[in-house]
Amino acid sequence: MPSASGGGVAGAASVVEVALPDARSLRLAYEPTPDGQPDPGEIVWAWVPYAEDAARGKDRPLLVLARADRGRSWAMKLTSKPHDGERDHIPLGTGDWDRERRPSWLDVDQIYLVPTSGIRRTAGALDRATYGRVAQALSQRYGWRAAS
Repeated sequence: MPSASGGGVAGAASVVEVALPDARSLRLAYEPTPDGQPDPGEIVWAWVPYAEDAARGKDRPLLVLARADRGRSWAMKLTSKPHDGERDHIPLGTGDWDRERRPSWLDVDQIYLVPTSGIRRTAGALDRATYGRVAQALSQRYGWRAAS
């Protein structure tokens, strides 16, 4: 497993930060299913490279927003560092994804393509209301379609 001090993940398992997709490219829908696959609304753990040095990074929780294609999902990272009132972070509350049950925030400024093979584990799911709040905020901010 890669470490925060380096080591990176290469090949098919690489999580990649990408430009925010246009309004037609991403459809937000709450679809968690206990099937071992990353589903929208679930929190997964994967190794994420640092923006300033892709050869370094850390294992972190990500919220799966939508499927990008058959083998990859769109996801945004979570942080437990407080970001109350900040425009680029949405409060999520606490959940099974953090063993210490610390409050989490979603960083809405960066999006990643996460291959299924790069996911270390599924750690839980947001409740439908919280995912709905996130989807509404992202829809307003980026124009992504939210399923009703």
